[in-house]
Amino acid sequence: MSSVASGGGARPSRRAVALTTALLIVFLLYSLAPTWFLLVASTKNQPDLYSTFGLWFSGNHFAGNMRAVWEYHDGVFGRWILNSVLCSTLGAAGSTLISLAAGYGLAKFGFRGRGALFGVIVGASLLPSTLLAFPLYLVFADIHLTNTIWAVLIPCFINPFGVYLGKVYADTSVPAELMEAARIDGAGEARIFASIALRLMSTGGITIFMLDFVGIWNNFFLPLFMLNGEHTFPVTLGLFSWVQQAQNSRDMNTLVLTGSLLSIIPLAVFVFALQKYWRSGILMGSLK
Repeated sequence: MSSVASGGGARPSRRAVALTTALLIVFLLYSLAPTWFLLVASTKNQPDLYSTFGLWFSGNHFAGNMRAVWEYHDGVFGRWILNSVLCSTLGAAGSTLISLAAGYGLAKFGFRGRGALFGVIVGASLLPSTLLAFPLYLVFADIHLTNTIWAVLIPCFINPFGVYLGKVYADTSVPAELMEAARIDGAGEARIFASIALRLMSTGGITIFMLDFVGIWNNFFLPLFMLNGEHTFPVTLGLFSWVQQAQNSRDMNTLVLTGSLLSIIPLAVFVFALQKYWRSGILMGSLK
């Protein structure tokens, strides 16, 4: 006879618990393996990178490798990091505001074709971004905006999945009664959205901003099509240019690996810093 928990449900067997724990450990190791490899590889010099075991340390050349990354080609790596921070911050901020406004409009205003429009938005969110890179290049080439920050920023402002999330959060967090009370008090629709809805949708805004920031930071194909000047590259495209140089001339694998490790540090700091506010927003929403 199987044992029964105090809550009335059957307790999982020890075998099931052990199997689940083992699978979670394997998944954790699989997820952390690339970062561990970057950490180990960034501490090695060029000969050790090829002659020693790839997943363990053989020396401590991290300071020299890091100095070489920051000093190579007059410090262009720092410019790439700055470009990524600028594009990710502005792109995520614009996308978040547009997504919340569009989601709020879809959720709270009735108009003809709203269901069809929402269906188009959901369908558009399923399209891979790489599929749109070349058509976007043709559009921006016609208006002479290629090789500028706008060619990367403007497409990032429109995020169908962000609009979907904005609608979901507007449906659940903005009461219709509160909007009616504000209208009775004489508030206009723009003021209701800016003063009431945006505050109530702050958890959704933080979620959309975080997802957009990570997506723009890791974006590769759109900058690859749009940008052709080294000083305009984000860090992803800059590191790719180093890989190409390594194939054509000198061996730059140490610089590429160390630069890759340095490039994920700002992203990790951002995610962990914003996660605190994201969690607090979720807890506040659950208490309400």
